Amino acid sequence: MARLQLALRVGDLNASIAFYRKLLGVEPAKLRPGYANFAVTEPPLKLVLLEGEPAQDTALDHLGVEVETSEQVGTATRRLSELGLFTEVENDTTCCYAVQDKVWVHGPGQEPWEVYVVKDDSAVYGTNPELTTTPEQAAPSACCS
Repeated sequence: MARLQLALRVGDLNASIAFYRKLLGVEPAKLRPGYANFAVTEPPLKLVLLEGEPAQDTALDHLGVEVETSEQVGTATRRLSELGLFTEVENDTTCCYAVQDKVWVHGPGQEPWEVYVVKDDSAVYGTNPELTTTPEQAAPSACCS
């Protein structure tokens, strides 16, 4: 099973969580300081909310495809590279309160896309020392792209 990921940087995390609970009809799968995600079964979607600056308009942070195995990430990496796309691989990286293997590509408008697998949960936001607390303390996409 694969599902699309949409990561949004929001100005009011609590209001956004309340809105998406209503819209999607599910509770967040993970809540951490400055971070929430919703794992939606139908349609298959992982909605990630990253706390931004207070009162900022919601903005796209990054997009992704969540897969089930590291082998699928490897297959995506090879396929994307063979198609001539520049790929950036991150294995055993901590991002968004999870340990992941992933590959990044960018669309023609520089929109970041990741193909990733979640290997384990993490108590910290990212592996970079300035990312170990909360996403609002990091630059946009600093952990995730």
